Amino acid sequence: MSKNKRSNKWAFIMYQDSMPKDYLSVLDNLHVPYVLSPWHDKDINKETGEFKKAHKHGAFYFDSLKSYSQVSELLTKHLNTPAHVEIVMSPKGMYDYFTHAENPEKTLYDINDIESGCGFDLDKFLISNNSDSFFATVIDIVNEYNFTEFNQLVNYARDEDPMLLHLILDKTYFFAKYLDSRRHTSHQNKRSTK
Repeated sequence: MSKNKRSNKWAFIMYQDSMPKDYLSVLDNLHVPYVLSPWHDKDINKETGEFKKAHKHGAFYFDSLKSYSQVSELLTKHLNTPAHVEIVMSPKGMYDYFTHAENPEKTLYDINDIESGCGFDLDKFLISNNSDSFFATVIDIVNEYNFTEFNQLVNYARDEDPMLLHLILDKTYFFAKYLDSRRHTSHQNKRSTK
């Protein structure tokens, strides 16, 4: 990759044995939105069969374009990371890499262990990159609680799982139609049993 390219999204790696213990405070003091993978501490080196060094993958989401050297220098100076950084080409690909979601032969990591800060919208990131799972969860909730009204679903999500509320509000048309169809089917079933 040409080191002259500029981007506002840059990926990096941090090794546990060389980064500061207070890495989250250090990142917060940089005032750049960031997202970090769970600790990758169960990855196995295929050649040796041994565990790889514990590490985190991360990404910065700058407000403006930055060069390779600007990002590399920032990370090596403040977090003692390797100098190599890469442009984030696909947030979905990055999410999959964070959790190994698309690599079942690798150790899977829990999305609840993803860290973020400085205004990075983690809920939006998780929902947009794992929407199939969240859709299925909301549909299961609607069926389990026998919701037929949109306000029932919104109130449930507001109280129980604000991350799902983001998805519901973003996909209002779909969920409102789904609830309408449940209500309509419920009324038809009641009439046919009379």
